[in-house]
Amino acid sequence: MSEETKKVLEMVASGQITADDAEKLLEKLGARGSTPAAPSPSEEAASVAPKLRFLRVVVDSPDRDQVNVRVPLAFLRAGMKLLGVIPPQVSAKLAENGIDLAALRDLKGGELVDELKDLHVDVDSKNGEKVRVYCE
Repeated sequence: MSEETKKVLEMVASGQITADDAEKLLEKLGARGSTPAAPSPSEEAASVAPKLRFLRVVVDSPDRDQVNVRVPLAFLRAGMKLLGVIPPQVSAKLAENGIDLAALRDLKGGELVDELKDLHVDVDSKNGEKVRVYCE
């Protein structure tokens, strides 16, 4: 595999360019005389899998205000760093109400995104309200 091809695949994996952009670049590299090798299965998966950037919460309530929130995952990562400065009494009070921050505190770097990638919550109530929580 050529260095140019590796660079294009790294750009896709890091989210700098889309798979379509990468395809165009690789075609141009091929036309220039460089023959791109077929990507390995892991490289192919990285180029096909979308990069998750937002946590989305959508609430659709008939005859009420609609809620549509997109929280950047980078914001969540920054918030995780703040878990270390939460006073012990606040953590204890949250634990009394069933909220355990210890699991979040133990996640490192990209683990949060890995944990959230399969998150998908759908709630449909009898009165027509719908709640959706997912990553995009």
